[in-house]
Amino acid sequence: MINDVKGIGESTKKILQKLGISTIQDLLSFYPFRYDVLKRTDLLYIEKEDKAIIDGMVESTASVYYINKKLNKMTFRMRTGNLLVTVYIFNRAFLKNKLLPGTEITVIGKYNPRNNSLTATDIRFSLLEEIPKIEPVYHTVYGISTKKIETIIGKALEQELDIEDFIPQIYKEKYHFLDKEDSIRELHKPSAIETLKRARARTKYEELFVFMMKMQYLKNNQASKIGFTRDIDKEKVNAFLKELPFTLTKDQMSSVKEIYEDLSKEKRMNRMLQGDVGSGKTIVALIAMYMNFLSGYQSALMAPTEILAVQHYKNMKKLFAGKGIQIALLTGKLKAKEKKDIYKELENGSIHMVVGTHALISEAVTYQNLGLVITDEQHRFGVRQRSTLKNKGMTPDILYMSATPIPRTYALTLYGDMDVSNIKTRPSGRKDIITKVYKEKEMKQVLEKMYEELLNGHQIYVIAPLIEESEKLDLENTDALKEKMEKAFGKKYNIGVLHGKMSNEEKESTMKAFEQNEVQILISTTVVEVGVDVANATMIVIFDAYRFGLSTLHQLRGRVGRNDLQSHCILISNYEKERLHIMEQTNDGFMVSEEDFKLRGSGDLFGQKQSGDMRFALADIKKDFSILLRAKEDSTLYLENNIEDSLTKKILENVQNLS
Repeated sequence: MINDVKGIGESTKKILQKLGISTIQDLLSFYPFRYDVLKRTDLLYIEKEDKAIIDGMVESTASVYYINKKLNKMTFRMRTGNLLVTVYIFNRAFLKNKLLPGTEITVIGKYNPRNNSLTATDIRFSLLEEIPKIEPVYHTVYGISTKKIETIIGKALEQELDIEDFIPQIYKEKYHFLDKEDSIRELHKPSAIETLKRARARTKYEELFVFMMKMQYLKNNQASKIGFTRDIDKEKVNAFLKELPFTLTKDQMSSVKEIYEDLSKEKRMNRMLQGDVGSGKTIVALIAMYMNFLSGYQSALMAPTEILAVQHYKNMKKLFAGKGIQIALLTGKLKAKEKKDIYKELENGSIHMVVGTHALISEAVTYQNLGLVITDEQHRFGVRQRSTLKNKGMTPDILYMSATPIPRTYALTLYGDMDVSNIKTRPSGRKDIITKVYKEKEMKQVLEKMYEELLNGHQIYVIAPLIEESEKLDLENTDALKEKMEKAFGKKYNIGVLHGKMSNEEKESTMKAFEQNEVQILISTTVVEVGVDVANATMIVIFDAYRFGLSTLHQLRGRVGRNDLQSHCILISNYEKERLHIMEQTNDGFMVSEEDFKLRGSGDLFGQKQSGDMRFALADIKKDFSILLRAKEDSTLYLENNIEDSLTKKILENVQNLS
């Protein structure tokens, strides 16, 4: 129990839970996100405003100046070597009585050689040791400091540790890995840089070995799954394709063919349909549902948001009109009687296709003969959510859709248990979206460009990262943005607001007004990131763009450019212009994701870290790709030869439920 650790009372326990720490195991695997190496700085060779670490003796009595109620400035002089340095530090007046002349201290901060002063961020009451000290730095939340976390973990390490090691002995010997307990102690209390590196390498390998072991198991298990034997009338499929009001692209046709072949085989389909925003994945998925209907089975399409589920439902009703197909929309907002009626019709088979949110996987839902499960924006659902849906049928075929293109090398490794169909070509007539980065001081130009689009009868998305004011982050929120837009356009155009804290009814009403052009400017959080399709919207303006990953920006950009009109994406940011310029240079989602991978690692590409997904404490898919490949090779070999091994069973005890 975590309460057994000295220094953890009820209040600290609650704070630790905010950091995802509930057990001693959680605590021990809460690794530092960086380390500070404390070694003496030679001020003679320091560059202006560089970080400096100096130690010495206080020479003068500290003076405190109160700038206002919340801000004070303390200053004193200290001798370090042959230099007398003036030290400034803010909001540390409480240290004044400890900073007596003759006191030995270490000061960390920014040194300015021009006036021989140092603006301190920290003061320690001791001198530096000759051997550099490596200090861990932990992520924190309000109410707990990195020092407090370090102390608590130190107390936990004093106890007898019960640690499970998931690296087989053969690989521990092969790579000369440190003992696991020694590694954990080294990560939290580093003794030397080289040993710390070894501990980090060992921990990353273990995380990736376990992950790849599970992936390989799922792949092997999937390959052995027998699906449905189907008889799909190919002539009806071809006739349906000819009835479409547009011609499918080469990549769409190729994907349709691959899915048709999968559905026609006895082996269970497990396919990822990967395509850029606006590339036309949805129509391919709906064609798959039609093929499934022709073979006499039910289909379920799960979307991450109600807005997207409603949109899919409307498209399906329109596309399948006159085909004798019964379609239902199942979301959390339905009344109890409406849900009950849908449950009954799904169970007796009178509903052929159902689209909805996670309501599709509630215990009350039973299908008569579920043959095809489609998950839209699959990275937004956890493994268990996706698994619960596919386990609603006996062995339904599985199709995952993702508009977050993943570089092929990574996709083959991470989604090695799936076949992958890629849609790269855009539907004919679609133009590249013109993207431009502006600074906040150029806002007048932005408003002028917005006005041009509005004069042409078009609509605009305006994206704000936050809903509420934050004292720490100086960001535009939806309310502040609405005020700005009202000032600029409120007399001539209607402005709506959409964010996650609104009720489902409010969201639907706002989106409906935008779809029908009753609202010309929609101010929104990233609620609109996925799938929302309003053809008349030709501009998206994204505030504080530097706070988003490139892949997220590309997803947001994909809300426009959904017709043959020229569309625009405006990114407003005073920071990271070089990174954001990538968005100006390309509309290719695969190129954007490749750059994002280089810059940010896997986090932004693969969405929310939910149960069973890539929850790595140290490893990073991109930075540690060479370790991942080694772990993949080792885990595949180990699984082949040790399927009944106790270690294998321990690693796979949860994942077996997901297959």
